[in-house]
Amino acid sequence: MSSAPHAGTVEIFKARTNAWFAWLCWAVAALGIAVTGITAGPAALAGTAPLLLVAFLGWQLFWMPAVVVHDGGVTLENPFRSVLVPWEALVHVDTRFALTLVTARKSYVAWAAPAPGIWGGRNARPEDLRGLPATTYGPGQSVRPGDLKSTDSGQAARLVRERWHELVESGELAAGDAATTPVKVTYRWAAAAVVVLLLAASYWSVAAQ
Repeated sequence: MSSAPHAGTVEIFKARTNAWFAWLCWAVAALGIAVTGITAGPAALAGTAPLLLVAFLGWQLFWMPAVVVHDGGVTLENPFRSVLVPWEALVHVDTRFALTLVTARKSYVAWAAPAPGIWGGRNARPEDLRGLPATTYGPGQSVRPGDLKSTDSGQAARLVRERWHELVESGELAAGDAATTPVKVTYRWAAAAVVVLLLAASYWSVAAQ
């Protein structure tokens, strides 16, 4: 997560299945390291870099990503970068492939809120279509599969749209030029370096066998 503090009410969304994938990665890595240590001895632990890579990616790709909705805007905590989109810069919220924050200059996709597959819309229930923010609905009160309450992208989009609507209605959202309001992008260079090092170590451990 980003280390930057967020003032006011903060809502954090994480995909429901991501925690399971993270724990699966950690369980596989832990079991592999334990078996290696028991069967081949402590000296063999030097060759467990691939398992350490799996464990780190479990955190980087599944546990850490989030959509953080706060008074200053929406922060997308993605695997290799953090994106802060101020409310003044937000133009549209899309859910075609994943929660996507559209600004005047660029669109930013949330890793933590993917849209459902082809079966997501087919399994929708009537209650999944009711009570959504007004901006969710298209012509004829149509709703995209990615906007359904039962989907990751839909849940995250609802949080963003509801807070955005509240700020507009209350007059707290200052009028500004969306084209000139900057979006803050912070790259996770340390995480990228760890992945590169573990990939190199994994290659070395496999090649050395």
